[in-house]
Amino acid sequence: MNLSPSLSPTAHIKAACPFLDLSSSHSPDTLYFPMHPPAYYQRAPGDVPSAVRNLLLSMKQLQEILKHWSIGQATENQVSDVYVQIGTDFNATVHAFAYHKIDLSDIHSIPKDLRNVLEQCLAEDPSPQILAVFMPQVRQVLYRLLRGLQARQDAWRAVGGQMPIIPFDPR
Repeated sequence: MNLSPSLSPTAHIKAACPFLDLSSSHSPDTLYFPMHPPAYYQRAPGDVPSAVRNLLLSMKQLQEILKHWSIGQATENQVSDVYVQIGTDFNATVHAFAYHKIDLSDIHSIPKDLRNVLEQCLAEDPSPQILAVFMPQVRQVLYRLLRGLQARQDAWRAVGGQMPIIPFDPR
């Protein structure tokens, strides 16, 4: 990419990565974790591997942002933004599987279950001790989601899916 001297560094980043939020709403004393490209960057409506990959990235981001929240380096709004991204990626994943007629209705409660845990956690003052209380519940919800997705691998292969949807065991 050619750097035009007339554009600021922020303008160059915005031009190269339009999905990054570079607004000034993030204070300089807190870390900001940009989301991965939104789910609409999937290659095709039934692109299960991309949808699942995006969801896994969001899940990882949630765990990281919660760690930073617990030590005062991220805000509740930043945690909320990551939760919203998980919801977006979850819906994209459900739709990608539905495109292949693979039902995920047994895990539809995951976003609500995750929201309930996060609301309880964020109602407390940030601290590593509070995170230690709530992180096992967060991980339990995320683990249920992973197990639900892994349970669909045979169905995914049966419809001709070539790539594994969960390429590794994240434990």
